[in-house]
Amino acid sequence: MTSFGGTASPGMVDWNLAVATATRLVRPGPDVSRDEARAVVAELRRHAKASEEHVRGFTRMGTEETHDTPVLVVDRPGWVRANVAGFREILRPLLEKMQERRGNNPGSAVLGAVGGKVTGVELGMLLSFLSSRVLGQYETFAPAGRDLPAGENGAGRLLLVAPNIVHVERELDVEPHDFRLWVCLHEETHRTQFTAVPWLRDHLEGEIQSFLAETDVDPMTFLERIREAAQSLAGGRPEGEEEDGGRSFVELVQTPAQREILGRLTAVMSLLEGHADYVMDGVGPSVVPSVAEIREKFQQRRAKGASRLDLALRKLLGLDAKLRQYRDGERFVRAVVDQVGVDGFNRVWTSPNTLPTKAEIAKPVDWVARVHRKADS
Repeated sequence: MTSFGGTASPGMVDWNLAVATATRLVRPGPDVSRDEARAVVAELRRHAKASEEHVRGFTRMGTEETHDTPVLVVDRPGWVRANVAGFREILRPLLEKMQERRGNNPGSAVLGAVGGKVTGVELGMLLSFLSSRVLGQYETFAPAGRDLPAGENGAGRLLLVAPNIVHVERELDVEPHDFRLWVCLHEETHRTQFTAVPWLRDHLEGEIQSFLAETDVDPMTFLERIREAAQSLAGGRPEGEEEDGGRSFVELVQTPAQREILGRLTAVMSLLEGHADYVMDGVGPSVVPSVAEIREKFQQRRAKGASRLDLALRKLLGLDAKLRQYRDGERFVRAVVDQVGVDGFNRVWTSPNTLPTKAEIAKPVDWVARVHRKADS
């Protein structure tokens, strides 16, 4: 899983309250002894280190020197703190824009203080829910903190959420050591993508900031969307709303210009997630003996979801689109590699112009024709 995330206007969201709320509400992890917890953390660190060489060898991307971002094994509250920092960074332009608009209204200071706290509580509720579901995450725009180091010059960090990994390996009844390495292979691929392709981070940051700059949404409508998510989390939906009703945050803030940017971002995310799945499966058979069983059980879990609550939140937060990205992106990568080989596929990392479009993700032969015909002519 990739994440784009450091400092925003305090008026719209009380970030400290979001952290405090999520930390208070986060569910306890699986029951493990202190010694077992230490062993899991140590093993995940070993697997993360071993995955570097496996991924470099399979993808033919990067060198040992390019892997200069830290690997952090965290618990659920640690994941919350890291992601709040990321949300503050990525939402800063949008929230400053909405704060400026609201500042022209009478009583905005009082409303801002109250609204910021309400939104902080509701965002904390969402993060507490999500904190038990993420296995690993490469934070692309991770601001360094006292207990959350990051790479130099704003580079990212790799998070592995130990209690969630243990929970899922038990739930799936798979071999723990194999599953932990398998997860590390996926997340290490994301780290390799960004460390081996220096322009990728800045390109994505530019696209995201352009997307947010185009946003023209009423502050109360934005806050209402967070409120609806929190109501879903609490088990109550607005009267008369269908189970799959409501709009996601992404759908809420689209203008025609944003739709173009979102199409490009969707294509890149499909590429990154699909490539990680492809690499995980490609490396797996040689280093993860039970990879076939793990993959089959994990795919079933990923597709099924846990409950109506999961489905409602997936829709609201846009997570249903992420599931399609895994599937469509892997299909694209596999088709391109089958046609032009790994080195031919790696032309995708040449520049922003060689990234696939959303249409090319669905039709890989068109990407091959465009990029390879131009390069070879």
